[in-house]
Amino acid sequence: MPEHNSSQNLKEILSRFNFQFHKGLGQNFLLDGNIIRKIIDSANLSDDDVVVEIGPGAGTLTSVMAKCVRKVIAVELDLKLSPILKKTLDGIDNVELVFEDALKVDYDNLIRDKCKELPVYSQRSYKVISNLPYSITTPILTYLLRKKFSFSSLILMVQREVSSRLISVPGSKDYGNLSVVVQYYTVPKVLFMVPRTVFYPRPEVESAVVLLARRDAPLVKVPEEELFFSLVRGAFGQRRKTILNALSGGHLISGLNRQQWKEIIQSVGIDPCRRGETLNLKEFSDICWRCWEYKPLANKKA
Repeated sequence: MPEHNSSQNLKEILSRFNFQFHKGLGQNFLLDGNIIRKIIDSANLSDDDVVVEIGPGAGTLTSVMAKCVRKVIAVELDLKLSPILKKTLDGIDNVELVFEDALKVDYDNLIRDKCKELPVYSQRSYKVISNLPYSITTPILTYLLRKKFSFSSLILMVQREVSSRLISVPGSKDYGNLSVVVQYYTVPKVLFMVPRTVFYPRPEVESAVVLLARRDAPLVKVPEEELFFSLVRGAFGQRRKTILNALSGGHLISGLNRQQWKEIIQSVGIDPCRRGETLNLKEFSDICWRCWEYKPLANKKA
């Protein structure tokens, strides 16, 4: 790890540039070299890898990661970090900074644009590594997965409680919409816990590093993903309700009455009195297929 990225020197750099932390952006910069190395080791990086880093912050992870891969494309929202990143990344020529909103970037197009000089195979698949701003964890995960960008894996620092949601099972208190989205597209794994003391400033919560390995195909087959995820959202929107009450009261499919919803749910062997949070992905898929048969032809999407 470069000397200028040590804890004390980073704080001096931030002070020199009179950097003010933006609370709304969830800026907590990773300082600990051992944690940085564990993240990089967990990503199984190679010389040919292209990495997208979301939220490089002050560049502490970026600078070390750049030594292990072909190229790092770092996407940062806060333009005030530009001079600091230029300082911490001084002399590193395989990092490209992109100052854009991570929730609006087309990552596949970004890779094609920024990696024109690289062999084609390096552009087909890339890894996303990020110390995610906790305020955008759910939106960015949903965006990355639902848009079906061509990354092979995600290595992410998230809140400890979020890591539990990613791997939770039906019926558990942490099981919810995010659990289904993540498990539908990826195989999630919690790698290790991270204490608050390795960040500057210190966050109020503990963290965890997780690996989300993309599946070759989604965990279950559905006729239409938009319909599938709308059913999931409806089921989890009111956790204390039965699956029948949650879906029949959600106006998810025009024209379906309560009795028809009951018939749909029962036809796939599910008790309408069960709560939505007890259903696994296969059961949501089964309901989705039956709903597809009821959906007006004009509203069906391939």
